[in-house]
Amino acid sequence: MLYELFNYLDQLDFPGAGMFHYISFRSAIALLVSLILSTVIGKKIIGSLQQQQIGEIVRDLGLEGQMQKKGTPTMGGIIIIISIVIPVLLLARLTNIYIILMLITTAWLGTLGFIDDYIKVVHKNKDGLSGKLKIVAQVGLGLIVGLTLYLSPMAVMRENVEIHRGGEKVETVYSPSVKSTQTTIPFLKNNNLDYRDLVSFMPHHRTAATWILFVLITIFIVTAVSNGANLTDGLDGLAAGSSAIIGVALGILAYVSSHLEFAAYLNIMYIPGCEELAIFASAFIGACVGFLWYNAFPAQVFMGDTGSLTLGGIIAVFAIIIHKELLLPILCGVFFVESLSVMLQVAYFKCTKKRTGHGKRIFKMTPLHHHFQKAGNMGMDALIQRPLMPVPESKIVVRFWLVGIILAVIAIATLKMR
Repeated sequence: MLYELFNYLDQLDFPGAGMFHYISFRSAIALLVSLILSTVIGKKIIGSLQQQQIGEIVRDLGLEGQMQKKGTPTMGGIIIIISIVIPVLLLARLTNIYIILMLITTAWLGTLGFIDDYIKVVHKNKDGLSGKLKIVAQVGLGLIVGLTLYLSPMAVMRENVEIHRGGEKVETVYSPSVKSTQTTIPFLKNNNLDYRDLVSFMPHHRTAATWILFVLITIFIVTAVSNGANLTDGLDGLAAGSSAIIGVALGILAYVSSHLEFAAYLNIMYIPGCEELAIFASAFIGACVGFLWYNAFPAQVFMGDTGSLTLGGIIAVFAIIIHKELLLPILCGVFFVESLSVMLQVAYFKCTKKRTGHGKRIFKMTPLHHHFQKAGNMGMDALIQRPLMPVPESKIVVRFWLVGIILAVIAIATLKMR
């Protein structure tokens, strides 16, 4: 909105209006607006949630400090969503297909998470929305994203081609804008993965099969990352802080992918139009950091599924749009390990129960962050007992943040390492 206004004022030679043409300027403003907005409205929303008696339902799992969280307002993801959407609506180009997709993602998963939280908290149904309905909704979003990227003429990329003379690189040129199912492979130079190569056994229907595969992969990634963020949201500040770190990395990746010179220098594909995603990433970072003002230990509010599903979905769709989805196992390493710990725990328990009649565990408790909260006991069935003493919640969160920062640096460094 403001972009169009100042673009018009710039045509009238209004002083300073031309600043809105710069992505860096609008990104900085989006960060500040979202940060201020989340801290200002956060207090009011928390007060409203308290008045409505929308508090967290806590089961006693024997974790230190756990029962003190009972009654803490939840559904605080509303703060994050509002703080993302308003700056984006004000500062981004709303005709940009990528911004439209990100807004749809935010609204779609925000609504899904809100319904789930509402059923849990207001209707006192601890199971919330059924798992099948959640999966259907996430599949629906994956279809929207995948098909839009397939059908929209604005969703294109330009592949870089290195010109060599005498065995040395002279320059990098770009092919014409094309629709592509290529994606960046970490660590490997001049070797993007094209999903088209995976369906080479269907030569007569290769194009259709390629996009069907792309849509299926999109659905899988959206579902996996949103559920991973949901599992990570178990300690004060863990999901919000981890998401903010990932948001910084994604913002950098979007900016360099949209800049012709940077893309040529890093030898990555050039994606026209994705520079607007830097504004979305800035709003995302500001919203997460502002939410931490109230969500840091000891939390005054929890984001609930309203926030965690939304954050995970945003990260997944963002990475798919900029053709960096293969970086997600590194960039979202914290989410990935949290999800993996649950899957391994369940699989090992079922396997040992089938063989011996008594199920055993790998970790003291999952998701993984709870493993560090629980005291070790050699009488337990868990294979991994250390640490024997519970680690304070705030220390676990900060250590997970540090791991997230390291992984984000590695993910960005893979571009140059290629």
